[in-house]
Amino acid sequence: MRLSSRSDESPCGAGPRPAAASQAAWPAFNRIGHIRARTGRRGRRPQDWSPAPLGLLLLATLLAAAALGQTPLGPAAIPNTPPAYKNLKFPPLKHIPIPEVASYTLPNGMKVYLLEDHELPIVSGTVRVRTGNLLEPADKVGIASITGAVMRSGGTHNTTGDQLDEELENIAASVECNIGESSGSVSFSALKENTGEVLGIFKDVLTQPEFRQDKIDLAKSEMRSGIARRNDDAHGVAAREFADIVYGKDTPYGWQIEYATLDHITRADTIAFYKRYFFPANMLMAVWGDFSTAEMQAKLMKLFGDWTYAQPKVPPFPPVREKAQPGIYLAKKDDVTETFFIEGHLGGQLSDKDFPALEVLGDILGGGFQSRLVQRVRTQLGLAYEISAEWGANYDHPGLFEIGGSTKSASTADTLKAIQEQIERIRSSEVTADELETARQSALNGLVFAFDTKTKTLSRLLNYEYYGYPKDFIDRYQKGLEAVTRADVLRVAREHVHPADLTVVAVGKTGEFQKSLATLGLPVSSIDLTIPESKPEATPPTGAGDAAKAVQLLARAQQAVGGAEKLAAVKDMLEVAELHVDPAAGGVVMKRTDRWVAPTDFREDTQLPVGNVSVYADGRTGWMASPQARMPLPPAQLKPVQDKMLRLFFPMLLSDRLPGRTVSWIGEGALQISDGQGSTVRLFVDEKTGMPAKVEYASPALNGPPSTIDETYDSFAEVDGIKVPNRITIIQNGHKYADVIVESVKLNTGLKPEDLSKKP
Repeated sequence: MRLSSRSDESPCGAGPRPAAASQAAWPAFNRIGHIRARTGRRGRRPQDWSPAPLGLLLLATLLAAAALGQTPLGPAAIPNTPPAYKNLKFPPLKHIPIPEVASYTLPNGMKVYLLEDHELPIVSGTVRVRTGNLLEPADKVGIASITGAVMRSGGTHNTTGDQLDEELENIAASVECNIGESSGSVSFSALKENTGEVLGIFKDVLTQPEFRQDKIDLAKSEMRSGIARRNDDAHGVAAREFADIVYGKDTPYGWQIEYATLDHITRADTIAFYKRYFFPANMLMAVWGDFSTAEMQAKLMKLFGDWTYAQPKVPPFPPVREKAQPGIYLAKKDDVTETFFIEGHLGGQLSDKDFPALEVLGDILGGGFQSRLVQRVRTQLGLAYEISAEWGANYDHPGLFEIGGSTKSASTADTLKAIQEQIERIRSSEVTADELETARQSALNGLVFAFDTKTKTLSRLLNYEYYGYPKDFIDRYQKGLEAVTRADVLRVAREHVHPADLTVVAVGKTGEFQKSLATLGLPVSSIDLTIPESKPEATPPTGAGDAAKAVQLLARAQQAVGGAEKLAAVKDMLEVAELHVDPAAGGVVMKRTDRWVAPTDFREDTQLPVGNVSVYADGRTGWMASPQARMPLPPAQLKPVQDKMLRLFFPMLLSDRLPGRTVSWIGEGALQISDGQGSTVRLFVDEKTGMPAKVEYASPALNGPPSTIDETYDSFAEVDGIKVPNRITIIQNGHKYADVIVESVKLNTGLKPEDLSKKP
């Protein structure tokens, strides 16, 4: 589940590729299997060249008249006939102007670039951070993505992410964060009159993110959903497996996010990841729009001049393994009606001297409707539904040379064989002059739209600075394209395209292949698409240092709510509350009364629309009563009651004093409490106030894996000298389930165990 640093950039840094509107051309893929559209390179889609309806009607009328002998069909019959497209002459592409960009470095090491653009009353900016998921630990794959997302959604020290959403929406502004493969970013956009306010929010998000636990849990839940669905799209499966095999599944370029790696990620991990990479000397900032350069420079100096946080220099990104992984890899997927395939090998970097020629080669081979693969494999032989090719290149590591498409299951071997023939053909003789000119002009003309505004150009300049490219790289690239010859295309094809090193990934109904893929001359093996299940993580042994931290953290929480002695003096509790279930989960309101007598007697009475339900347990046995029946609690239903006893507010905070309970420190502000019977709960403590912030636990489900439940405490009120939460928000698997509104809490009312055990 890699996030690509180039998922929104064309190889030359020329700008976003247009979104695909159809399957007319095979989509190229980024590192996580998301489709990145190809449209016949940088030109218009083939279907966009269709005549307008008016033109069709005029042509039909003229043809009918000519057939009746009424009108001579020819240029003279049509006034002002335009010349044939082959006779159109266009001037050569002019030099791409680079705007004047003011640049300077703040005392803290942050480099700043400013570009005035008064076309619209808008100010935008971004900070590029040298980080990325290539720097993740192997057992915490996904931490970069979570950190990037929760930097914004988790809010700041003083404002939650939801409050930021409302505040920014009210002034038509935005602040966004992201961490990809080899860079991170924090960006903003605002109307000119709101620049100061939005810059303040931008600064807080960049320098004081809070990483609230509920948003971390939500991000992890969304990523778990992505893991569960990652084999649904055959296109994505082919792209993911191809990239992972070529780069190496045992390298950061080929790692995937799994349930197990998500389970290892804690709030403390995200904070540590942020602190390691988000410091001024590791950042580039660019601001553009309707402002005065001098005034903006003064604002940024005031905002960031005193931010002196520092860290050691960030290590370089890991190199790509150059070892080839030739072979044919089959992924069986019986719910599709065709075979989706990608074949190729490592590509190159944008700085390669041969990249312009390789760009042209990729376009001739499979970049558009007139390309060789489309004309031969799709049109003439009728083997492929769609097909395309691309020589991929990245700024700082090799991209991928990819040929991809889809075909009927029965013709999979024939299709791959036909592709091999076209690869050999382009390596054996020079391309035609028309092929060269069409591909070269397509690439050159695309530059017009990639650098047609100052802000697009500034974005590319920032890329060049970030990856260490010369400022005139685009000029060199343009001149390189203009100089490509037929001989150059043949040379780079022979030097860089290696048929013996091809990796082929095919996804589909392998049992319907009419011919064995072994006939292609490469070894054949299978791909296991099984998604590893999440396994319960064993609690690591607690060392003396961690044990001391656990005791100190729990003692702080005890003191924050009123003190351990006051908690210990509570012998019984009566709580009345309303449970407001979220509309998405049913939208009902239930009245609930909880009673507890120390140490283990507990009863819950709930008023449901169908009648009252009561549950009682004394720690070992219990019963349940409903309008339909009364019955002893079976072990499967007794366990949830025992689990609730573990997280009951008053005894939970005294877990260091209760027999059989173990309290472990699991990270900054987090404790795990166990009862020795298999029940556990995680307690999170606010690092500023010491107050209990929330609990997290697993709730068994009737079918399927357990649900992850978060209960966040809010609106504390004092009862007999103890602060208790009057509102609890329940999140189930990342989605809001209910709000618990506490109406009253009474302590030490004289309740006895027999008061609780009396059946209705």
